[in-house]
Amino acid sequence: MTVELMACTPDPERICGEAAAICTHSGNPEKALRAAIRSGHESVLEHASYTFRITGLSRVALAQLTRHRLASFSVQSQRYVPLKPESQHYPDSIQKHGFSRKAARLSRAAMDLYAEMTEAGVPMEDARYLIPQGVETELILTMNVRELRHFFRLRCCERAQEEMQNLADTMLELCRNTAPLLFRDAGAPCVLGTCPEAHPCGSYHVNPPSLRDHP
Repeated sequence: MTVELMACTPDPERICGEAAAICTHSGNPEKALRAAIRSGHESVLEHASYTFRITGLSRVALAQLTRHRLASFSVQSQRYVPLKPESQHYPDSIQKHGFSRKAARLSRAAMDLYAEMTEAGVPMEDARYLIPQGVETELILTMNVRELRHFFRLRCCERAQEEMQNLADTMLELCRNTAPLLFRDAGAPCVLGTCPEAHPCGSYHVNPPSLRDHP
């Protein structure tokens, strides 16, 4: 899987800071932004957005990704784009338990039947019903900063599925490179010392970042 940050709002910290300053009539946008994030007043973060190109994501992970409804998605069509038999994603656990060959054989059989059906005239949009969920796809995703922070809280968690966690971790790193203040405390809730899960993983990452006036 590859993740590319295609574009983001220019100077997102300044834009969100100005929004926070408007709300509180503050003369210091950065201080106002820090206070807004610290207080959980995150509506000001909706004024900045990020756009990513994601390649090699499985349809399993895509189904989870699209549950984040405050986002825009443009996904490679299975109605018009022929599927490649080698574009399959398998989680490490399948190999760990010795099922790689069986899984690959089953997927290959499904893809061979898909190719046979489309060559016989079955529309791709109908033949795709046979496709394994591990087939990879490509998409462009846009989220505002508030939704990204929500996404990172859920998907950077150790309890998230590995593929989704890898996606979220990569996106978070790219975001932090552009706007450290906006994403300093982003990530799994245990980064801030709390865990809302009924059955925590036990791998806590307690390292509360400072959102005070100085880094």
